[in-house]
Amino acid sequence: MLCATLLLLNQELGIRIPRPLGHGPSRFIPEKETVQVGSEDAMMHALFADSFATLGRLDNVTLVMVFHPQYLESFLKTQHYLLQMDGPLPLHYRHYIGIMAAARHQCSYLVNLHVNDFLHVGGDPKWLNGLENAPQKLQNLGELNKMLAHRPWLITKEHIEQLLKTEENSWSLAELIHAVVLLTHYHSLASFTFGCGISPEIDCEGGHTFRPPSVSNYCLCDITNGYHGVDDIHASPAASIPTTESVCEVEALMEKMKQLQECRDEEEASQEEMATRFEREKRESMFVCSSEDEESAPTRDVSRHFEDTSYGYKDFSRHGMHVPTFRAQDYSWEDHGYSLVNRLYPDVGQLLDEKFHIAYNLTYNTMAMHKDVDTSMLRRAIWNYIHCMFGIRYDDYDYGEINQLLDRSFKVYIKTVVCTPEKTTKRMYDSFWRQFEHSEKVHVNLLLVEARMQAELLYALRAITRYMT
Repeated sequence: MLCATLLLLNQELGIRIPRPLGHGPSRFIPEKETVQVGSEDAMMHALFADSFATLGRLDNVTLVMVFHPQYLESFLKTQHYLLQMDGPLPLHYRHYIGIMAAARHQCSYLVNLHVNDFLHVGGDPKWLNGLENAPQKLQNLGELNKMLAHRPWLITKEHIEQLLKTEENSWSLAELIHAVVLLTHYHSLASFTFGCGISPEIDCEGGHTFRPPSVSNYCLCDITNGYHGVDDIHASPAASIPTTESVCEVEALMEKMKQLQECRDEEEASQEEMATRFEREKRESMFVCSSEDEESAPTRDVSRHFEDTSYGYKDFSRHGMHVPTFRAQDYSWEDHGYSLVNRLYPDVGQLLDEKFHIAYNLTYNTMAMHKDVDTSMLRRAIWNYIHCMFGIRYDDYDYGEINQLLDRSFKVYIKTVVCTPEKTTKRMYDSFWRQFEHSEKVHVNLLLVEARMQAELLYALRAITRYMT
């Protein structure tokens, strides 16, 4: 009956009926393997309600993040504080900065969400015609935006001074901290969006079509019943019957973890050897290709929100450039960054700290089909590999463990999602940890998001500290 009604509206009355282009919140995860709204437990239901109350919608980022409710709760609380609670920046500035940050990675999904929010809080529509139409104060943020997104190790106290000392268009320290946290938040959220293959909602650009489905495929009314035709039978690697090869991968990874733990217990490498292993891993990370695709030019719709479209990620030690190693004991989040943020933008340091710790320490003590597994070694290897790509070194970590635990296909995925997220493909997502659950791959993306955000923050906050002293 519904099918006939929709067809009548479309054919006889000329009313165009939109239908979703995608099936579920992610292009990488089969819809039937995501958390279904209506079947969630009490905690998830409360999170969905909070998300809807805060954002006015239940977006697909939330529907994928809810694989990990504890993290999602912290994420939503932090994002709500950054965007809507009392703070140094006016509301329309906050959403515009979100647009600028997401645009650097061509993330039209996030750009479109914040264009709507920007207009909703009274933002001037003229600003959306291009960054050159925004106030000079926001235009001045463009240089910091591009460096944070692509080469944060180049940020110096001079860049900070330029923003704080620009006469009538200057930023206050508190405003700048708020802006930096927003920029890093949305650069990292773009990584999550692309890394998990987040699909646009049906009411967003790219989320719907008015073209009627093929009769030979499935009937229009099937959409409302949750059936999506032949696509449903395409099982992903994580959902397919275990292959001997993929099961062996899990067993081999667990065996390596066991051997590394035994080596730790037996002997500890010298500081000189640890430093050598870091430099070796840092060099090798440059030869991990972050994308298999050709360069793609950003569309005008997205690129108008930022300047210098040719500026992108470059490995920090290429072409003879020598960037000094960022030693974590000289400037760390725990000892330096946290207190600076909390002093200039109260409570945000605490919110970020909680979110970092939840992502880093989150575990269900499982690996694929195995239970009661200590995954701390693997989580630390992922986090430290990302920081290594950014030139950040921890003196107490043996970087030789990274090559033992992270294979090349996984490194390609990590580097792409962190450095050039817009080039992430389903093939990359499918190619690593083939026997792991989708929830475990989403957890990997949470680690990538938070490690990346913390690395960007460390470079920016160190430059601000140097300016202040």
